Amino acid sequence: GDWDVKTPDGKVAGSNSITKHYNDCVLREQYKTPKGFSGESFNTYDVGRKVWHQTWIDNANSLLLLEGGIRDGSMVLEGKTTSTDAKVTLHRITFTPNDDGSVRQFWQSTNAKGEWETAFDGIYTRK
Repeated sequence: GDWDVKTPDGKVAGSNSITKHYNDCVLREQYKTPKGFSGESFNTYDVGRKVWHQTWIDNANSLLLLEGGIRDGSMVLEGKTTSTDAKVTLHRITFTPNDDGSVRQFWQSTNAKGEWETAFDGIYTRK
């Protein structure tokens, strides 16, 4: 379905559309912000390895490959990116359902010191 995305302080961060494809085996996410950033992901469950896989691409020339599954009631996906100067950044995105039907996306990435920092924190609410 279609979702509004806001930061924890209520500011509009973007909009998101999630649709099923290929006999409901693939979830396609399309994300847009008011400032022109856009991207999409393709998500599927790898039955053989028993993990969820996400491939994210966007108009900033980013590619992010994430994998994971359910941990303590949240979907946790992890991956890494490597910059042109060989710097590796780890990413961890946690999706937590809220009692009101909204979903929190909490994205953490490692900084130059290898410490976790918040990259994005958003609340997804159905339109």
